[in-house]
Order: sequence, then structure tokens, then C-alpha cells
Amino acid sequence: MKLRDIAHSRTGDKGDISNISVIAFDEADYPLIAAHVTAERVKELFGEVVHGEVVRYTIPSVGALNFVMQKALGGGVTRSLALDAHGKCLASALLDLDIPNGGDRSRANERSC
Repeated sequence: MKLRDIAHSRTGDKGDISNISVIAFDEADYPLIAAHVTAERVKELFGEVVHGEVVRYTIPSVGALNFVMQKALGGGVTRSLALDAHGKCLASALLDLDIPNGGDRSRANERSC
């Protein structure tokens, strides 16, 4: 299944650093996300974009992970010639990551606000 089936994401940037938070829709899915969405997999996914270190921070109390990616924005927003200088599309790309199906996903398309 795709990560987007069980999580949503937010991004931020500061200079040449991009961060992406991945937040489980259901906290019961957090262990599955934490087990399969590692700093190594994120670095591999963004290998052509992220030229620095990727560090993962875990926030189990809210069912979230935060990835801080160094040298990820082509020198920074004001210097980058990239189409997505803020890195907002990186969150969508990360949510496209394949992870093992953690069981019954019949609720995957049910979202509460």
C-alpha cells in the first residue's frame, strides 16, 4: 500500500534545509509507519534531490515522524533555480512510498476531520 493510505504530511523549509512531517491518520498505524519509513529510505527516495544528511525524529505521542533533510533545496529558496524551491512537492513524493499492508485497510479511505 502507499504511505498516503494511512498518513498525511506537512513540509517546511529554512535556507537549504527541508523538513517533512508524516502523521498517521490513526495512531494505531504509527508503529507500521515508524518501522518502514526510515531516514535511510527517505534518503534513498530523494537521492537526486537531497545532497546532505537525513535525520528522523520520532514523535510517538502524536503518531508522527519528522525528517530533516540537509542540502535539499538547491542552495535555499532565494538561490534555487528549482521549480519547487520550497520543497512542498517532496511531501507528496514521500506519501507515494510503498509500505507493507498492515492488515485490514478498509478504513483507509475514511477520514475524520
